[in-house]
Amino acid sequence: MNLKDTIVHESLKLFSLNGFLSTSIQDILSAANTSKGGFYNHFSSKEDLFYQVLDEARKIWRDRNLLGLDEINQPIDKIIRLLKNYKDRYLLDAENFPGGCIFIMFAVELGDSRPHLSREVQKGFTGLKSMLKKILDNGQSSATVYNGLSADTITEIIFNGMLGASVNYSVDKSYEGLDKSINSLIDYLAKLRN
Repeated sequence: MNLKDTIVHESLKLFSLNGFLSTSIQDILSAANTSKGGFYNHFSSKEDLFYQVLDEARKIWRDRNLLGLDEINQPIDKIIRLLKNYKDRYLLDAENFPGGCIFIMFAVELGDSRPHLSREVQKGFTGLKSMLKKILDNGQSSATVYNGLSADTITEIIFNGMLGASVNYSVDKSYEGLDKSINSLIDYLAKLRN
C-alpha cells in the first residue's frame, strides 16, 4: 500500500472511531507513520482528505453490501440479502470501521458544524433510499403494493431500521443486539412475501 492509500485507510479507521472533527492531523500522521510533508504531498487539507476517505468508504460499502444482489430476482429476497450483507459484511468490518458506520458518525457530527460536508454524506443516504425503492418497484409502476403497503412505506421502514441498527451497534458493539435488529427487519420482509 502506498503512502496516500495508507493515509486514507488509517484516516477511515480514525474517523470511524473518533469522527472527523475530533481526529487531528497529528493523529493521522501517527497512525500512518508519516510526516506533515508526507501528508501534504498527497492532500491539500484535512477536508481534501475527508472527500477521499468518503469515496473509499463508499467503495467499501458497495463491495460489502451489494455482493450477490444481481443473482436474485425477487425484490424482497434481494433486500433480505442486502440486510444480511449489511450486518455481516459491512457493520462487522472492524478492519475498516472499528467504530461502526462512518456515514452515521459523519452525519451526526457534521450536520451543524460543516453542513457542506454533511450534504456529501446525505447523498449516500438518498442513494440508499432510492436503491431500496427501485428494488421494491422492480421495474413495475410506482404503485407497487406488498400486503397493502406501498414501496415508499417499506423503503422508509427498511432505511430507518438499517440506520437504527447501525447506531445501536456503534454504541453498544453487541452482536446479539445487531442480529436481533436486522433479523427483525428480515422477518418483517418475509411476512410481506406471503
